Parts: sequence; structure tokens; C-alpha cells
Amino acid sequence: LVAAALAAALAVAARFPAWAAFAEGVQRAAAGVDSLGDLLPPFAFWLFFALTHPLFGAAGVGLGELAWSFPGYVADPADLDAVGAPLAFTLLSLLATRAALATRAARAAIAAASIFWLVDYVGAGLDGSADLSSYNLALDDEVKGCPAFEQVAAPSVRDLDVAKYQGKWYEHAYHDWTQFAEVYDTSLDINLADDRRTWYDAFAIKGPSPQAAPRSWRGSPVANGAMYPLYGTLPPPGANSASLLEKGFGNTFPNFIIDVQKDPKTGEYTEAIQFQCLEAGGVRVFEGINFLARDASISDARLDAMFDRAKPIAPYGATRDQMHLVTHAPPDFRPIANWWQDAWAAIGVDKLLALVAADL
Repeated sequence: LVAAALAAALAVAARFPAWAAFAEGVQRAAAGVDSLGDLLPPFAFWLFFALTHPLFGAAGVGLGELAWSFPGYVADPADLDAVGAPLAFTLLSLLATRAALATRAARAAIAAASIFWLVDYVGAGLDGSADLSSYNLALDDEVKGCPAFEQVAAPSVRDLDVAKYQGKWYEHAYHDWTQFAEVYDTSLDINLADDRRTWYDAFAIKGPSPQAAPRSWRGSPVANGAMYPLYGTLPPPGANSASLLEKGFGNTFPNFIIDVQKDPKTGEYTEAIQFQCLEAGGVRVFEGINFLARDASISDARLDAMFDRAKPIAPYGATRDQMHLVTHAPPDFRPIANWWQDAWAAIGVDKLLALVAADL
């Protein structure tokens, strides 16, 4: 415990200005709420993703790549579909772990190194040296608080027809720490309930991508996709339908549709920009930006035009250096069928993911 505490302190000291700014932001948030209980949902949200990025995104994908690259494991290099569990890799890992943990000094050293890596990883998200598109953890980064809808909305959404906004949208770029740079083929399928005021957003992903995990991506439990539902409430009649409240991850936050483009012939919506923002006591804890299109593939010119139309939210991350470009599966993508997918199904990982999604 002493070694771990010392490692954490050293990691904080290495990025002290960022951690100090975070602590100051938490203090301002605490001063701005009626009770400390109001801080729990937004900061639990922050902490969950601050930890899952290094543990699942970095360490998880890295471990998968290591296992699939182990000598003799890949049965067919042509498609990298492994046959059976990585028994040799697992056995060697267990033996190496047992040897490494044989002494008290070794256990302390490994614990200290792990804690230092984890705290430093989070610190990189706070000081801006990590990926700014999917791991910008700073509070009130660049500007303080969240803007009002009128400050960022384009004239194109003045009379938004939410009925026409329904349907499938492909994400082409994002700034959002609830998303992982390792995933791909992200889409949103939006529908209204019978009451015409309840918004249902089926957020679908696949991951990791072949680019992020070239060896092991076919063994992922979400190689064939996963869906996470988000729910929203449209404003009352007479208010702008482009400004709604969305629920997810234990929080309710504004989701603004700040820009849409129409097909000049049909009048159907072809592109959209969404912006989410979550505050705690006037301190911005989270911002999300989504560039959306009805097409799975768009030209560079269309993407450039989206960045131009997103200038009102550029201070919140809608810039080239703070947006992650999303790749999509090819049109002829076929569901992955291999030993790993059978194993995930046999142990009920798909059902577990569905339960997790239902609780978000």
C-alpha cells in the first residue's frame, strides 16, 4: 500500500498543474451545487470513463494483440482466425506472473508500476497530452460552462422536423470521451415513441477496428457489433425541437442539434451536427460532438464543410486536432464466425452487454 500510494503521488506530481486545475474545478463545482449528492452522477460518469479508457482501451486491446501474436497461436494467417483458447500464452503468462509475484519486493514494485501507469494515463487526459478527441478529461477546457442553445444553433434548425430526423445516421467524426478511438462503424438509429416526445437513440459500434488491433480484432466480443440505448425527451410544443434532454450513464444532459443539411430535391435531412454538454455546479464536466450523415461514406469536401459549420462550437472541441475521424465497415462486411465468437456466445457475453446497456 505504501508503494502504491507513493507511485500515485509521483504520477500526480509529474502532471501537477493539470491535477491542481482539476481539483480547483471540483471545488468550484461543489460550491455551485445545493448538495454534494448533486456532484456524484456527473463525476461518477467522469471517473468511469477516465478508468475504462486505460483498462479496456489501452491495456485490453494491447493484451489481445499480444495473445494473438504469440508464436504458433494463429491458425490461418490469411484471416487471423485463431482456433481455440490461447493455452500456451495463458500458461506462460501464469508462470511469469507467479514468478514475478514470488517476493514481497516484486509484488510491491509491480503494484507501484501499475498504479503509476494508471494515474499518469488519467493525468495525460487532464493536461491535454492524450488524444484530445476521445480522452480530453479537463474540466471547463478552454471556456467555462455550457453554452445556451441559441448561442450555438444554426438557422437551419430553426424549424426542425424531428419526424424527418428519425432513422439511421452514420457518425463520421466525434469529440467525446464516452467513445473509444479503438472502435469503428459507429451509427445512431433514432426513433420517436408513440407519444412523439420520447426520443430513442440506438447507438451502435463495432470494435476494436482492424486498424487499431490488426491481429486480434476478430476475437473481440463486439467484433460483430454492440448497441447501447440512450433516451431523450423533446421540449414541449412551441419550443425548438432541436434542443432536447437526453438520458444516459446516470445523467440527464442537453443534446442540441445545432445544424442540419437537406437534400434540395426531397427535403430530407442528409447531414447533422449534434452537441451534448454536462455541467456540475456551473463547471463543464463533459462535452460531446457528433458529425453525422445518412451515408456511410462522405467526401473530404463534405467533411470540410461540417467543420466550417461547426465553428460556433470550436472552443468546445470541434476542431481538426480535437475530432476523431470514424471509419466504417465495408458494405460487404460479413459477421465474424470463429472460435472466439462461439465462446463469447456460450458464456453469455452478449446477454451481459445487453444488461449493461439497459442500465446506462
